[in-house]
Amino acid sequence: LALNPWDVVLCISGTIISCENAIVVVVIFYTPAFRAPMFLLIGSLATADLLAGVGLILHFAFVYFIPSEAVSLLTVGLLVTSFTASVCSLLTITIDRYLSLYNALTYYSERTVTRTHIMLILTWGASICYGLLPVMGWNCLKEPSACSIVKPLTKNHLIILSVSFLAVFAAMLQLYVQICRIVCRHAQQIAVQRHLLASSHYVTTRKGIATLAVILGTFASCWLPFAVYGLLGDYSYPALYTYATLLPATYNSMLNPVIYAFRNQEIQKVLWAVCCGCFSSAPPFRSRSPSDV
Repeated sequence: LALNPWDVVLCISGTIISCENAIVVVVIFYTPAFRAPMFLLIGSLATADLLAGVGLILHFAFVYFIPSEAVSLLTVGLLVTSFTASVCSLLTITIDRYLSLYNALTYYSERTVTRTHIMLILTWGASICYGLLPVMGWNCLKEPSACSIVKPLTKNHLIILSVSFLAVFAAMLQLYVQICRIVCRHAQQIAVQRHLLASSHYVTTRKGIATLAVILGTFASCWLPFAVYGLLGDYSYPALYTYATLLPATYNSMLNPVIYAFRNQEIQKVLWAVCCGCFSSAPPFRSRSPSDV
């Protein structure tokens, strides 16, 4: 089989994604202080992206070295599961951030822990169900005309995935608009109480809006092209279009550790401690609110 440069780029992307997210998973797993709900959700996101990176590597290896329909279904199922879990984990993090601001007084309670566990179960349960569909027989191997732009997924299956991604983006957009309103209101109240200048309120508000814009802008620029093309595209279209929209989608898993993990001051402290050779399993800090993460 002739080597496709696009597959090589996807494999390289998968390697980078795996390395980045493996660091996050190891740090969260081996640090007892990172057992707060927000770190569990970040760990879920990193685990999903790690599996996505591994799936891209395995897909390349199996296509060019061990070509098999059964193996192809398994790798596609893994990719569907991992990318779906990644997108859903982004939504759960957004929900957690919103609730940490909306219910600030009751956020640090057993109810939050229970809610987090329920969200994780729903996220991975739905993702695994999506991923099992091609393996359980909902594929187009026996009927090529039913194929989508991503073989062996059927057109209807990809439409469901694309609509789900668009629904997640719409929900995240609505939640972040509400978060922005709450942050602006809190910043204004603090400025009034402490008799701060209006410029301080403006700087705080602008910083918060810029952060939210980066989060939503990254997700939209990475996933919307593929989601829209999944709705409008056809199996007869050139494969170039699929690669051109799928590659940016993988970049979301590459950028997630930077946005949600490496920017976190507590995770930065642990990483610096590891680099300096003075790793401590229980660093002395108190986790901040997820709205600050």
